[in-house]
Amino acid sequence: MGKPTGFMEYQRQGNPSQSPLERIKHYNEFHPRLSREDRRRQGARCMECGVPFCQSGAVLNGMVSGCPLHNLIPEWNDLVYTGNFSHALERLLKTNNFPEFTGRVCPALCEAACTCGLHGDPVTVKDNELGIIEDAWTRGLVSPRPPRSRTGKRVAVVGSGPAGLACADQLNRRGHSVTVFEREDRPGGLLMYGIPNMKLEKNIVQRRLDKMTAEGVEFRTGVDVGKGMSAQELTAQFDAVVLCCGATQPRDLSVPGRDLDGVWFAVDFLKETTRSLLSHQLAPGTYPSAQDKQVVIVGGGDTGNDCVGTCIRHGCASVTQLEMMPKAPDRRTEQNPWPEWPRVCKTDYGQEESIALFGHDPRVYETTVSRLLGDQEGKLTAVETVRLGPDHQPIAGTEEVLECQLLLIAAGFLGAQAYVPQAFGVELTPRSTMVTQEGSYATGIPGVFAAGDGRRGQSLVVWAIREGREAARDVDQYLMGYTNL
Repeated sequence: MGKPTGFMEYQRQGNPSQSPLERIKHYNEFHPRLSREDRRRQGARCMECGVPFCQSGAVLNGMVSGCPLHNLIPEWNDLVYTGNFSHALERLLKTNNFPEFTGRVCPALCEAACTCGLHGDPVTVKDNELGIIEDAWTRGLVSPRPPRSRTGKRVAVVGSGPAGLACADQLNRRGHSVTVFEREDRPGGLLMYGIPNMKLEKNIVQRRLDKMTAEGVEFRTGVDVGKGMSAQELTAQFDAVVLCCGATQPRDLSVPGRDLDGVWFAVDFLKETTRSLLSHQLAPGTYPSAQDKQVVIVGGGDTGNDCVGTCIRHGCASVTQLEMMPKAPDRRTEQNPWPEWPRVCKTDYGQEESIALFGHDPRVYETTVSRLLGDQEGKLTAVETVRLGPDHQPIAGTEEVLECQLLLIAAGFLGAQAYVPQAFGVELTPRSTMVTQEGSYATGIPGVFAAGDGRRGQSLVVWAIREGREAARDVDQYLMGYTNL
């Protein structure tokens, strides 16, 4: 281990954050990184535990604790402390294809399981991870490394989100010729269009895409497999197909007035904002603007929070975020001990910005929308909300009308859009996720595999990367009869 007394000598110091009232003036990332010397001190806090829960990825009480990728966290924390960033990079890339993504957007399951967090503050694992990879990019240590030879096998990956990219990256390293198909105008999936620029600047995504292209991965955008291109065309041209099309079917609101003008699915709202930011510098009329509007967001998760932060940057007049569940406790309860994932109230960047700008938390708990109200032109003017009881049933007499000109539905996702798996004959579960064989990523159709949220259900970027890596191993085994992935 690095410094045996490091966790006692040094306090946790995360990457600093620009103040809410300053960062809402732009769409850039707002967490400048620590100096190398400060980062070394943070690495010194890692105790290299005999049982490193941080890298376990174990399911405890129904939720995952520790890193699903089983990152070698104590090893590279020690290397950070000793200043050996080059070797830390090697250990980091052994398990994670894209630490520059997870180091920005992962909720840090590793830190929730850190032993230092049992009686104090956990190690800054996520920030250390980001520090290692960004140091490497800055020093030119991350460069294209095409495979020395090719196997002659061709693989199609449908979808260019984190699962598709991880799968393509692994298979390309093995020497297979990989083509990634993406229906949008840019590759990257939710990394490009689902996660706002403030959390993940798109030049960071493009930097990785450029590296993969230089290594031989082909990206074909504007191709909607299952509609614009048939499954038969794909299976005829490629030796294997991997469906990484995500869980992109959003949950809807079934309430009177749903068809009024001014109602958007959150994912579409965020996507069009990013598209306009990249292509039109947010020119008026190129995206659904929240400027001067009273906004209501249905959903209390990460996507809802992203909508809060985005609407504030648009210049909204107000923002309210409705959550069906009661407010979580501020601290762990006895029924939620370490190293379980902490079921506590998290105030994220969007909510912090709302508090700073409007003077209050935007969240309203145990509440949902009962109906939408509009004017004679069919435009949304207000929403009626209702309180929910312990059984999630509406409580009569608690209705309240909120003025609203923009309603964003951020109620999660049901699973894959059916037309892609159906085109290949892949079976779907009742949750609209793709069925694969037990212990495998192979579907019931020979040569067709599935990975990511479309197979697992809505989840985290770190899980998508793991799914993509493991699916690549199954594909390699199928193509070659053995695998060294």
